[in-house]
Amino acid sequence: MRESRVIWGHQLILGLVIALAVAGAAAAQDASASRAVNSGVLPAENVSAANASASSIGTKTDYVIGPGDTLSINVWNEPEVTGKVPVRPDGMISVPLIGEVQASGQTPAKLQGIITSKLTEYVRQPSVTVVVEEMNSRQFNVLGQVQHPGSFVLNRPTRVLDALAQAGGFSVFAKTNKIYVLRRDSSGDTTKLLFNYKRVSSGQDDQANIELQAGDTVIVP
Repeated sequence: MRESRVIWGHQLILGLVIALAVAGAAAAQDASASRAVNSGVLPAENVSAANASASSIGTKTDYVIGPGDTLSINVWNEPEVTGKVPVRPDGMISVPLIGEVQASGQTPAKLQGIITSKLTEYVRQPSVTVVVEEMNSRQFNVLGQVQHPGSFVLNRPTRVLDALAQAGGFSVFAKTNKIYVLRRDSSGDTTKLLFNYKRVSSGQDDQANIELQAGDTVIVP
C-alpha cells in the first residue's frame, strides 16, 4: 500500500513538472510574439499573413535596373563571383571573371541570364541569382516651400502626403492650396497634377493624393 502511494506521488510530481514546462513554453512563445509586434517586426495580424505580404525587392522581376542601384549577385558554389555590386553612373557593373556588364536598362531576370551566359566560359553550369538590394535609381523630388527640399528614394509606395512628410513639412510661406506634381510620360510630355493640401487632409479630395512614380516632382509654391 505504501509502495502504491509512493508511485502515485511520483506520477503526480511528474505530471506537475510536465504541465509547468508546457505552460512555460507557451508563455515564452506569447512573450516572443508580443515583442515582435511591439518592436514593429510583425504586424498585429498573424505571422502567416505577414509572411505572405512580405516581399523582397529582388522578387520584382519587371523592375528595370538603373544607375545607383545596388545588386546582389550570387553564383552557387563560386564565392569569388558572389557579392554586392553598385550600378555605376554609366550603367555598368564589374563582375569577377567576366568583367564589365551592362546592367542599366535590364530586369534582374534578364541580367541574370546575361551573367549566366558569360560565366559558362569559366564555370561549368553556373547557377546565378540577381537581386536588387537597393533601388536608388528610382527617385522623386520635392521642391519649393518645404523644410528639406531635395531628392528622395522611391523604394516603397509613396503618395503626395507621404512625400511632403519626408520633406519635413511646409515652410511658413507655403501656399498649400496650390501644390502640384510634375510628371513626364514616355513621350517626354509633362503633366501638371494639382494637389490642394487642405482639401486632401480633410478627406475632401483623396483622389488627388496620387501614388508617385519615379521621376515625379512635387512643387510647393
